[in-house]
Amino acid sequence: MTFKSLGLTDALLKAVHKKGYNEPSTIQEKAIPLILEGKDVLASAQTGTGKTAGFTLPMLQILAEQSKWKRRPLRALVLTPTRELAAQVYSNITEYGEYLDIRSTVIFGGVNQKPQIRTLRNGVDILVATPGRLLDLHNQKALSLARIEILVLDEADRMLDMGFLRDIKRILALMPVKRQNLLFSATFSKEIKKLAGGILNHPVMVEATPEFTTAEKVDQKVYRVDKAKKTTLVIQLISDGNWEQVLVFTRTKHGANKLCKKMIAAGITAAAIHGNKSQTARTKALAGFKKGEVRVLVATDIAARGLDIPLLPHVINFELPNVPEDYVHRIGRTGRAGASGEAISLVSQEEKDYLRDIEKLIDLRLPSEIVKGFEPNTSPVKENESPKKPFHKHSKRKDGKKKYYGGAKNTNKRSNFRTKNKSRSR
Repeated sequence: MTFKSLGLTDALLKAVHKKGYNEPSTIQEKAIPLILEGKDVLASAQTGTGKTAGFTLPMLQILAEQSKWKRRPLRALVLTPTRELAAQVYSNITEYGEYLDIRSTVIFGGVNQKPQIRTLRNGVDILVATPGRLLDLHNQKALSLARIEILVLDEADRMLDMGFLRDIKRILALMPVKRQNLLFSATFSKEIKKLAGGILNHPVMVEATPEFTTAEKVDQKVYRVDKAKKTTLVIQLISDGNWEQVLVFTRTKHGANKLCKKMIAAGITAAAIHGNKSQTARTKALAGFKKGEVRVLVATDIAARGLDIPLLPHVINFELPNVPEDYVHRIGRTGRAGASGEAISLVSQEEKDYLRDIEKLIDLRLPSEIVKGFEPNTSPVKENESPKKPFHKHSKRKDGKKKYYGGAKNTNKRSNFRTKNKSRSR
């Protein structure tokens, strides 16, 4: 199968060849012909399988062939859950549409909206947007969705996880009923199928890989280590391995900042990326990481989707995610486009339940190792040693009245109170 056999035009084939792609991925092979036929598509594909091109290429071709407007009304909308993903999709549209007369732009929060409004008023064919900024600019009458022909919901499952369902419904109400709908998701959960039922018209389901599988070319392993030793271990792994490009995931924003500072103190160039960072800071950190100016990018799950980092060799889960599906999205940052990669998870005793849930989800037992010098302290309960019972101030007797435990201080107070009262009564 070739891109030409999928029915793409010469202009798009030229752009695809320029990016260095020769054969379509599974999701592209299945989705592109269906989209070109004008069908609604519900597609499931793991990250790193080329799904963005799977909807970008046919969307560009449809719009280019049906270009008939003088003032370029907004004809296609791509909704994404995060700023990083929006920027990445826009980048793909720009690259693939290089030889077409198609204008596109991207809008998201955290940056000045004036340039965005100016671009929209000059006329664009394709808009990539996050829900919040889209509704904000629509309320300001800076854009209209009245002539949308194609709607794409990218990472729809993530949008639901982030609470965008109400915004999505508001946006749907602003568009024509007759349009082509494309819904891309990493999962086919009940919530996704329910959302699809209210949006898609007789959709064709496309599944590129079994649900919740992880990339075949990603070498996954677990290092058992105490929580207190994780920072020292991750610094040692990066330093001893001389790793030049590492994406490290933490569970919290505070944890990301703290780990980033310790990396820098250890002589490793690092930057943090999370929701509390300004969009300018996030863009700068990601750009520095891609260029090789920053060795380690420490991120929360906001970066688990939408980051397209070519040939990223290492992903480290400094802390396991408490949502097992997020593990799949995290390690999907490596092993992309046929390249190999390594995903290491540092797992403490407190995270054993998270690990069990992840292994159950991906139906795979992850190999576990212990690094010399970082042996975890198991500290099991000794034989004949029962755990201490919690101290209770009071409990109930069989007759329903309260009786007091361990409350010597209270008992003394009560007895002193009685003694004082007796002496006063005398």
